[in-house]
Amino acid sequence: MAIQLGDTAPDFTAKSTSGEIQFHDYLGDSWGILFSHPKDFTPVCTTELGRVAALKSEFDRRNVKVVGLSVDPVEDHEKWASDIEETQGTALNFPLVGDPERTVANLYDMIHPNALNTLTVRSVFVIGPDKKVKLTLTYPASTGRNFDEILRVIDSLQLTADHQVATPVDWNDGDDVIVVPALSDEEASKKFPKGFQAIKPYLRITPQPNK
Repeated sequence: MAIQLGDTAPDFTAKSTSGEIQFHDYLGDSWGILFSHPKDFTPVCTTELGRVAALKSEFDRRNVKVVGLSVDPVEDHEKWASDIEETQGTALNFPLVGDPERTVANLYDMIHPNALNTLTVRSVFVIGPDKKVKLTLTYPASTGRNFDEILRVIDSLQLTADHQVATPVDWNDGDDVIVVPALSDEEASKKFPKGFQAIKPYLRITPQPNK
């Protein structure tokens, strides 16, 4: 059965370009991203891995550890890494798991037979420090992911985990947010000293509380 939001992310031990990792131990108290690639030495994947490597400081700033996965073996990953550095200008700086037996891919339901019978689709799992799945995304093999959007979602997940707010459409870090309906006006006034604007009784806007 497919992994759903709120499920515990399955743990696994696997070989990677950073040595053997036990997934939950590797994440520790950090947030995590696990994302899959259909195959080594493919063009879209090469651009994605280079982009994620270039964004390392952004993930570090958010206390996020990234793990990639492909169904090819680690030996191929290591050869591919030189192509990624050459063409994308950034060396691989996070673990890329080898999964030739499809163990992790099957554990996370990354193989969709109607799309790719034996290869993974472009799955993304964002995992909280509690090891619960906070976000899932699935892209077809032909479409590269937007990692600026994934960073935006992580900003929202981290903000809403710590404050009783939700983020509106097209929200970016620093924008106004929505007071959750569970808070009364009185409670919201105490919790958000900058105040809030009640556009409707159920739609109350307040400045981002951690800014």
